[in-house]
Amino acid sequence: MAVAAETQSEPRVVLTARGLGKDFAGFTAVNNVDLDVRHAQIHALIGPNGAGKTTVFNLLTKFLPPTRGRIELLGNDITHTGPAKVARMGLVRSFQISAVFPHLSVRENVKVALQRPAGLATQFWRPLSALDRLNDRADELIDRLGLGTYRD
Repeated sequence: MAVAAETQSEPRVVLTARGLGKDFAGFTAVNNVDLDVRHAQIHALIGPNGAGKTTVFNLLTKFLPPTRGRIELLGNDITHTGPAKVARMGLVRSFQISAVFPHLSVRENVKVALQRPAGLATQFWRPLSALDRLNDRADELIDRLGLGTYRD
């Protein structure tokens, strides 16, 4: 009796860079980077100081335009797309130092972060109570992270 080998397909590629490069006034900071980032996988970009790691992140998240190469997000060419549009498409970065509003509760900070996906980002002039409709979603996220005791 033959037993079929169980096969698992690899997670899909969500971000691709091909031949990515960046020059600054004649200095090549990044040269010919090929990269595939797969969904739900942990990736690392390692190297010594000055190796170009931050520049690669800035290129991928569109904080810098590439000198050459191509970047695709979910199969869409974003090489010449601005950083705000790329962020709205779902590609964002986190910085080593993240900022919260220390005078707001955990729930209020989460609600501030939920404004854009809820279509409320341009309604900053409304009182904070206008965000009460985001309470359930904020609580869901807080509970998922095990931070319920810090909610208020």
